[in-house]
Amino acid sequence: MDVDVTVVGSGPNGLAAAVVCARAGLAVRVIEAQPTLGGGARTLPDPEFGGVTHDVCSAVHPLGLASPFFAEFDLPARGVTLAAPEISYANPLPGRPAAIAYRDLDRTCAELEDGASWRRLLGPLADDSDGVVGLILGDKRSIPPSITAALHFAPRILLQGSPAWNALRGADARALFSGVAAHAISQMPSLVSAGAGLMLASLAHAAGWPIPVGGSQAIPDALVADLRRHGGELVVGEEVTSPPEGVVLYDTAPTALLRIYGDAVPAGYARTLRRYRYGPGVAKVDFVLSGEIPWRDSRLAQVPTLHLGGDRATMACAEREVAAGRHADWPMILAALPHLSDPGRIDAQGRRPLWTYAHVPSGSTVDIADTVIGVFERFAPGFRDLVVGVRSVPAAHMSDHNANLVGGDIGVGGANMFSAVTGPALRWNPWSTPIDKAYLCSSAVPPGSGVHGMAGYFAARSALRREFGIKQMPGLAP
Repeated sequence: MDVDVTVVGSGPNGLAAAVVCARAGLAVRVIEAQPTLGGGARTLPDPEFGGVTHDVCSAVHPLGLASPFFAEFDLPARGVTLAAPEISYANPLPGRPAAIAYRDLDRTCAELEDGASWRRLLGPLADDSDGVVGLILGDKRSIPPSITAALHFAPRILLQGSPAWNALRGADARALFSGVAAHAISQMPSLVSAGAGLMLASLAHAAGWPIPVGGSQAIPDALVADLRRHGGELVVGEEVTSPPEGVVLYDTAPTALLRIYGDAVPAGYARTLRRYRYGPGVAKVDFVLSGEIPWRDSRLAQVPTLHLGGDRATMACAEREVAAGRHADWPMILAALPHLSDPGRIDAQGRRPLWTYAHVPSGSTVDIADTVIGVFERFAPGFRDLVVGVRSVPAAHMSDHNANLVGGDIGVGGANMFSAVTGPALRWNPWSTPIDKAYLCSSAVPPGSGVHGMAGYFAARSALRREFGIKQMPGLAP
């Protein structure tokens, strides 16, 4: 078919861009190098135990309901069930009870040493979580949708992003916040980690942290279905090595443009891309377990999302080590047990998946599986006996199943305050490039990483206006 817009890459951002363009009446083609669609939101069967499926990159989706794009797209109306558990996340602690973030803010505060401190930090943000999301996931060029949310957010990000972060009282609360802030994979304290922590923690007490029933693949599948319904074409197993004709939106790492366009990249922009730096990596370890984890703290048996980095000091030390290019003795580990919200993930023999990743230096070739098992054993002696399958992917090989994850960086280099505002280069329109008809729509451009579709939405909006004169964005409702 004749194509108006080509989207390279089929992650949630690429598919969001494709859906917007197709709904605007354009002929759209999506090209994906991998054999399956979905990018970082894919779900694939275990190679040995076919009844068990693993989420390739993302497993838990705090922004699945909160993202403005997904809110309008209305995933539940499209058959995507987002199961939000009563416990959003928890942080096991050495020698003491775990710190637990319930959806119920009152219950969370009641179990913390200084619940009043936690309430002061997050209560106003949870009460206006839509405003917080609009602020963080906005285009950074418009007036925030909630000035009140901005006024609440600004002093808190400055406080938690600075050496004054110990204004949050209680070792358990500090660990609980640090664990969620560590999703940014940044040194702590920092503005980028504080921003991520405040947004995600406030959502934990508002909509919760939902898990898609059936796996993360349900989200791109819904986008693909809508794209096909509006005439979009999808091509898998094909790597783009030269520029497609017409307007192209790249859900790729920015440096991929050097390979695709070669000498056609303007010299100044080429220098910027060559200087582009990716952040620390993650080493992914998917486990198959034969039964439930024997936690010392029995409350953890009901927690689908876990931060296993120890106390705040241990987490901060680990993030400093990784940023310096060294492996931490106790790395920051994130884990998810999706079957606790989606029992259908347990196979007929009672086997179930455990999703984990650990923060490591960029490009690390270390198999981190034994380290992850050792950390679980700290809090659940006998864990090792449950493991019937281990699927370990060092950071250096994360790009084998998603080329965007250079060196294992799941933020595609965008997990810093500069990129969150400007993208990979200093441009007023960060989704555009100085390459004719070429746009970026990956996590490397605002508003940054996460399964929210907003980078794709903003890139599509820019392309529709500049290339086709379409100023009215199409509706997204089913």
